[in-house]
Amino acid sequence: MLDEHSPLVYLVDDDDAVRDGLALLLRSVGLRSAGFGDPLAFLAQLTPRAIGCVVLDIRMPGISGLDVLGRLAEQSDLPVVMLTGHANVDLCRRAFKGGAMEFLQKPVDDDVFLDAVQAAVRTHIASREKLAVTQAASARLDKLSGREREVLERIVQGLSNKEIAREFDLSPRTVETYRANVFAKLEAETLAGLIREYAGLLG
Repeated sequence: MLDEHSPLVYLVDDDDAVRDGLALLLRSVGLRSAGFGDPLAFLAQLTPRAIGCVVLDIRMPGISGLDVLGRLAEQSDLPVVMLTGHANVDLCRRAFKGGAMEFLQKPVDDDVFLDAVQAAVRTHIASREKLAVTQAASARLDKLSGREREVLERIVQGLSNKEIAREFDLSPRTVETYRANVFAKLEAETLAGLIREYAGLLG
């Protein structure tokens, strides 16, 4: 079973020599890889929790890299670096339209390849970290009562305690209590931090 907690570069190419060469190159910079000569086998074993990137050849027997790219987009958020020995403008356009992060031509320069893969891996790790933060913030948001959420929405809109009190026909002291509860449950230390983290999560 592959470790899903550290980055893994999936090498999907029907050419054994290409896969072996790229795997060796990736090891030289400390990146793990897993090679697949059969793109359908790759798709079958992939899980949504996988972290890293995919290096995908465009021309393979049975199914094209562009078709794999389309299927991959439906089951994973892994960034994709496309490889081809027969580059043209149309292929490049279709690859980027399909969601590829980079498009490289074989034989690929070692440094160019490593730069593309490392950038893709960094991008994926950052997106997963951002997603984890958002999910944690959403979970905290769910702890609020209906009234506390309404008070939070007014705080984010810039209303003062007195303005919130007038809107809901409450005493300013009651609003202060709600406000304190909001900050405590959301684990927010400052107003700026509260707005930055939660403004985009309020529907």
